[in-house]
Amino acid sequence: MVNTSIKLTALAVGFAMSITTGPALASGSHDDGHDGGGIGRAGNAGHVDREIMIEMGEMYFSPSDIEIRKGETVRFMVKNVGEFVHEFNIATEAMHLNHSEEMMMMIDMGILETDRINRDMMADSEMAHSDPNSLLLEPNESGEVIWTFDGDATLELSCNVPGHRESGMFGPIMMMQ
Repeated sequence: MVNTSIKLTALAVGFAMSITTGPALASGSHDDGHDGGGIGRAGNAGHVDREIMIEMGEMYFSPSDIEIRKGETVRFMVKNVGEFVHEFNIATEAMHLNHSEEMMMMIDMGILETDRINRDMMADSEMAHSDPNSLLLEPNESGEVIWTFDGDATLELSCNVPGHRESGMFGPIMMMQ
């Protein structure tokens, strides 16, 4: 059963943030917000060049911008230190904007609540969030993404939970020589 109060609060926050601080949520499919499109590929755990610790909290990543060398394989160790569900996602700006519609659908379906993920319901849907460049974490959860940066796209970190990106929860991934 969907908690209507939480659902309406999340929808209101997402809508208010899109009006006051950024563009309206764009449409797109789950696949558009994840792998492919010259953004790199899933990395091999045995070939990690570097580890980066990332904390996610209410509307921030720490660190907020990342420097990567082309071809580098990075293990991101991600912890949600906030009180809300947050997403760690590596993609282009357009991919993030396309992915936001699915995130709103997850709220509508009761899969995603402010501080909880209905993982059973998510597994039964086409929105499993099992892509190698993305994590969806409840408060106090941790996970890792191992990614090889061998693509040519301009990349960002982003939390695509409705209202979060619009509140500033994104940052650049800068390719260094």
